[in-house]
Amino acid sequence: MARITTFAAIFAICAGITFAQDAPKGPVTDAHGNDTMSGMQMSKPAVRSTALTITFGDKSATWSPEAFTALPHVSLTAFNEHAKANQTYSGVPVLALLKPLGVPEKPHGKDLRLYLLAEGADGYGVVFAVAEVNPDIHSGTAIVADSMDGKPIGEDGAFKLVLEGERRPARWVRNLATIKVKSAD
Repeated sequence: MARITTFAAIFAICAGITFAQDAPKGPVTDAHGNDTMSGMQMSKPAVRSTALTITFGDKSATWSPEAFTALPHVSLTAFNEHAKANQTYSGVPVLALLKPLGVPEKPHGKDLRLYLLAEGADGYGVVFAVAEVNPDIHSGTAIVADSMDGKPIGEDGAFKLVLEGERRPARWVRNLATIKVKSAD
């Protein structure tokens, strides 16, 4: 056991891995004193989303907030770790937005290689396997929300990608502007 621990410590040193006690305290800054975390999603979005465009292959669809409101909505309540509160979102299931573009409703085989890249107007982006937003495979609900607690999303842009069952909202995309469906071929 001592050899394994010693080996792990030597490997960590050689690989440049630091341990929690070595982590910097306070704000993380670059050589010029600029806050390197200021571009993270926790800051206010610089540019608000005003439309949502979804693409899959050569097909695409764009919704304005007004057109989006007319689509059938569902609600979900999720705990937002950042806000330390339960929040109720209303929006359209992601799969309902993808199906008209040809994304399979019941994926199998090569369909399971499909993924989506969701990006905010502020440049924040996350990747999901399409199976993660498909209720036929995944138990958590994924929606593009346009309201929270009965009010428009507001400062977070017109649209926000929200997933039920996430331990924290790191993969939620506020200020959502685009969803691109691609294949991992």
